Amino acid sequence: MNKQISILGTGWLGFPLAKALLNENYNIKGSTTSKNKSAVLESAGIDGHLIALDEQGPVGDITSFLKGSELLIINIPPGLRRNPEGNFVAKIQNLIPYIKNSGIQNVLFVSSTSVFADQEGFPLILGETLPNATSNAGKQLIQVEQLLQNQKKFNTTILRFAGLFGPNRHPATMLSRRTNVKNPKAPVNLIHLDDCVGIIKKIIETNSWGQVFNASYPDHPEKAKYYENVCIQMGLSKPDYDFETPSKGKIIDSAKIKDVFEYIFLHDLNV
Repeated sequence: MNKQISILGTGWLGFPLAKALLNENYNIKGSTTSKNKSAVLESAGIDGHLIALDEQGPVGDITSFLKGSELLIINIPPGLRRNPEGNFVAKIQNLIPYIKNSGIQNVLFVSSTSVFADQEGFPLILGETLPNATSNAGKQLIQVEQLLQNQKKFNTTILRFAGLFGPNRHPATMLSRRTNVKNPKAPVNLIHLDDCVGIIKKIIETNSWGQVFNASYPDHPEKAKYYENVCIQMGLSKPDYDFETPSKGKIIDSAKIKDVFEYIFLHDLNV
């Protein structure tokens, strides 16, 4: 019998991940908040479930969604840009009892390198560096990471991705035409969709549970120069930068991923 994985959140990353895991002969349950997307999941061979996380508790048949799976991948963004008053911590806190009662053995929480604050001097963020976010979203992600790691009935691996790019998605499209963009001298931290999927597959293949990984492509060009080149390649207007204010940033080190998995990145930062 093939092993079963539940993926909570089958959007830009979760859907390609689900299809990649199907190709590895896993049975996949995927959640979505859209009836139309549920039909798309089903047509791809994914067992689709209508699930939404709410601050008062999950909405939908979460018990059925988790039943029979050994691994739960939580791939839900906090959504605090759209709703700054949202409580992502409460959403996960109210999900945990269902995980504990489901028989799930391992959880993979897709987090973000935003748990590390940008600083002058661009500190090197290593695998053991402690999170120090000052933003609301970053602080909530830290709390959620700790909540999941502190559970005894299942093991949690935290996977923090840098900025995501890939098909139909690149941060340059959001920066284009903007003025007074901050931190032009900061290092760029990005990772391609295919590498996100590849790293998750490595974690599953090697049973690397109870660990923390930071993931970014190893090169970190200067922000202003990089996005100027990307905008030219994509036919976009270049952003205008604030060079008067000292830049803040960080360098996300992925050495642990390369060492533990002998992982070779599939994509550089070219578009």
